[in-house]
Amino acid sequence: MGVDPGLTRCGIGVVDGQPGRRLDLVAVGVVRTLADQDHAHRLLAIEQGIEEWFLANRPDAVAVERVFAQHNLASVTGTSQAAGIAMLVAARHSVPVALHTPSEVKAAITGSGRADKAQVGTMVAHLLRLKEPPKPADAADAVALAICHLWRGVATNRLAEAERAARAQRRPSNPYTAQAHRGRAR
Repeated sequence: MGVDPGLTRCGIGVVDGQPGRRLDLVAVGVVRTLADQDHAHRLLAIEQGIEEWFLANRPDAVAVERVFAQHNLASVTGTSQAAGIAMLVAARHSVPVALHTPSEVKAAITGSGRADKAQVGTMVAHLLRLKEPPKPADAADAVALAICHLWRGVATNRLAEAERAARAQRRPSNPYTAQAHRGRAR
């Protein structure tokens, strides 16, 4: 499941597939909040909306757009909060979360990290055999995130698993436990 976080429109896209295999669109849409609504209640509505999508689709992984610095502090704050909510919902269900930058997603989908929204939407439609890109653009971006993670996530997950295994092998024993064992051996 891909989540394009936003306070007014939080795009969500669910894609089924594996690297090298056909991709299928499962569901796509947005969770919307009203700009004149209390900020805390907007966040609550986003959480409830993502939870509903989560329960309806039972994703194996969640890909969230990594929020980057923008000139509009209010916009980046709301976007960051929506991203955090998506991660919280995934954690609640013990589902792994990956963060991808907009450039990573664009490069994965179009081959260029500088592609515009129209190019991303066109490629999403092509990859999923759709007549037109999902609307609005936030929904198409969420689907692009899901596709990016399907394609890149396998390698990322393997790397993370290898790193965990390496750390476990070189983890020093607990010095207190080792001392207790030495004391009993005397």
